[in-house]
This record gives sequence, structure tokens and C-alpha cells, in this order.
Amino acid sequence: MAKTFLGENFLLGSETAAKLYHQYAKDLPIIDYHCHLSPQEIYENKTFRNLTEAWLGGDHYKWRVMRACGIDEERITGGADDYDKFLAWAKVVPQLLGNPLYHWTHLELQRFFGIDKLLNEETAPVIWEQANAQLQSEGFGARDLITKSKVTVVCTTDDPADSLEYHLKIKELEGFDTLVLPSFRPDKFLEINRDTFKPWLAKLEAAAGKSIQGYGTLLDVLRERIDFFHEAGGRVSDHALDTLEYEEATLEEVEAIFAKALSQGSVTPEEERKYKSYTMVFLGKEYAARGWVMQLHIHALRNTNTAMLRRLGPDTGYDAINDGPLAEALARLLDAIEQEGGLPKTILYSLNPNDYWALASIMGSFQGGGVPGKIQFGTAWWFNDNKDGMIQQMHTLANFGVLSQFIGMLTDSRSFLSYTRHEYFRRLLCDVLGDWVERGEAPEDYALLGRIVTDICYGNAKRYFAFPEA
Repeated sequence: MAKTFLGENFLLGSETAAKLYHQYAKDLPIIDYHCHLSPQEIYENKTFRNLTEAWLGGDHYKWRVMRACGIDEERITGGADDYDKFLAWAKVVPQLLGNPLYHWTHLELQRFFGIDKLLNEETAPVIWEQANAQLQSEGFGARDLITKSKVTVVCTTDDPADSLEYHLKIKELEGFDTLVLPSFRPDKFLEINRDTFKPWLAKLEAAAGKSIQGYGTLLDVLRERIDFFHEAGGRVSDHALDTLEYEEATLEEVEAIFAKALSQGSVTPEEERKYKSYTMVFLGKEYAARGWVMQLHIHALRNTNTAMLRRLGPDTGYDAINDGPLAEALARLLDAIEQEGGLPKTILYSLNPNDYWALASIMGSFQGGGVPGKIQFGTAWWFNDNKDGMIQQMHTLANFGVLSQFIGMLTDSRSFLSYTRHEYFRRLLCDVLGDWVERGEAPEDYALLGRIVTDICYGNAKRYFAFPEA
């Protein structure tokens, strides 16, 4: 007999899995240690005029499949009426069986709005009215949605030049107990050959209140900004290393490269590698000195469609998985940081699942220092945060490392409705463990299994990041 779609044992293929989920995972709070939520919207408790704004705005996961189903751009990112955009999405959803968006869409309707209907062209009008009525009522602002989802910590993604104005304001709010902390994201500073480099440098000078004429001054300012983030509660950095290369360099070489970039506007590929490598080692040492966690997101192939980049800009659904070399450069980078004063706690992600075995084996070479799970094989990210991708990541980690030390799921999202992805992950984790028990590959020891589930879903992350107390 077929199971009920999204029933209480959704994704749970055994009694063991169901027991693990319902008794140990289901009600745990969430630590969202990497996301792209707006701290301003959190502070203002932003309310949403309708489901389109809350659900489709900025969501390039949905935009990609809408294009694949023949929806015109006017009803995706264009000027069409919000209701027309919602109807376009409703037309697409029934075509998405097998895609995690089909599950996520209906999980969000159920969990946030109590709507059990399947979304399609026929049900769209009543779902639109029911959801919008709730969005416009008390208790559906941005902070309210975070609280309803039992989120204890949110780490946003923030430029080193950011004033962190809204993080500081959130700290002063009464009645909101979630920690909203900044993450240090210095990508623009590392991309010395891009047009964004000099404008970003000017922003950093304004934030620091000093002129940056040399590389030494730049490092001093970055150190000050790291301290500023630390005082605001930041304990995490994040780096988008779309290509990963490593080239040894001296301080004198990098000072000359920086000066050349300022005077000529560009440097050679070798000089760029030296600048990035030396600077990443510097940053790693600074993070380690403060007990921070360094996140490396590797192998995104961004802005593949030039015509649409010109039309819509970045982060609009035209990125893909990259397949360049990784292992040697990553090992050399981590080794250089370790030799220079100690590697910080580090999370390694790759967008290419073909990198998983390399990442997991390199990770094992740098564990130690008495820190459980010091180097983490990061959760299935972006194109991989689907059922197969999450299970593959967990199996790889279990085979190469210690699954019980895993720090679990994050949202990596711009949506306040995306916390159901944690439920999705937790169900799959319990199903993996339950399957091992059913096959006789793990003991039916609920004290052991329950502790592993609890730790992966919440406890490990709480211990690993050592966020400041609220």
C-alpha cells in the first residue's frame, strides 16, 4: 500500500528511522551557520505583501526550473504581476516530481501555513488567498518565521567593509532570542584582477577611516575589521574559491603585486595566484588566533550565460558546477596555514560531487589539536542539497571520516521559509542510520543512535562554533 505523500514518516523507510526522527531529531532547535538572509530585514521584522515576494523573490532554484518548463522571463524576474508569477510557479510545480523543489514547496506550505493541498493551476487561487491572509497577519514577519522554526543562531554573509549596523541593532531587540551574527566574506578583496577590486578598496578605506596605499596597510585594516566582526559576535568566515590554486610567495613579492594592481589595474595569472595564496594564509592565521571557523566553498562556475548576466546581473540562476583540479592546491594551502601558526577549524565544501573523496581524504590529514571534527566535510551544498546529494555526502563522510562528529545542515538561502530543509536533512539522516540497522550494519542501540542524531542535528554545531552567549 502506498504511503501518504508527506505523511509523518515521509522519507523514513523503516521503523528504526521513524523512531530516530520522531524521538530524537524532530523537535531539536536549528543552528543556521551559513545563509544569505538580510540582517536589515531581520531587524525590521520584514513582512511580505504576498506569497510571491516571500517565496519566489531571489530564489534562483525556482527560476531555473521555471525557465526549463517554458515560462517566459517576464513572469520569472520581469515586471509581471505578482499573482501571474505565482500562477506560473503553480503551473510548474506538478512537473517537478523527482526534484527537491517539489518536496520543499509542499513542506513549506504545510509547516508554515498549514496548507495540505498540492499546488497546481486548480488549487493556486485558494492557496494564494489562504497563504496571503496569514502573511499579512500577526506572527509572519521575518523574525517571527525564524522564531517559529526554532532557530537559535543565524550567521549572515557580510562584506569586511560592512558597518554591521543591523547586527548591532538586533542585539538590542527585546523579546527576540535568536543570535544573528555576521560572517566575514572577503571575496572582493581577494579578486585583485576584477573590476570590483578598486571600488571595493575605496569602500574598505571609508569603513576603516584610513587610506590604503600598500599591502601592509591593507593587512592591518583587515585585521582591524576581523576584530570588529569578532566584537559583534562573528565567529565564522566564508570564502568562495571558485577555482583553487596555490603558489608560494614572499611578503615582498605580494607587496609589489599589490602596488602593481593599484597602478596598472591588473596583474599576471601567476601574480594573482601568489597574492591570493599569501593572503589566504594570512587570513587563516588570523581566524585561528581568534578561534574562528573558516569555510571554503569550492568549484562554483558562475555567470555562465553572458547575455543573461548583462540583462539580469549575477545570482539569477545561471551558475553551474565547475570541474577543475582541487586536491593538490587545497592540501598545499591547508599545509601552509598549518605551518605558519596553525590551521583554524575549517569546513570544506565542493559544488562538484566528484571532489567528495578527495575532500574527505584531505580533511583527515589535518585533524588534530584535540578539537573533535576540527576539519569538516561540509554538508551537501547548492546543486547537491537534494535527497541523493545529501545521502552521498553522508556516506562519503562515514566511509572516510567520523559521521558522528558532523555539524549537519545549513540553509545557504535568502528565504525565511527555507528552514524546512533542516527537516528534510534530518529525515534523511535518520533514514541512513535506520537503513544500516535494518541491514544489520549497525546495532539497534538507541542510546548510541539517538546521541549521534542529536549531535549531528544540533549539538555538534553548538560545540564546534562556540558562539557567544546571548
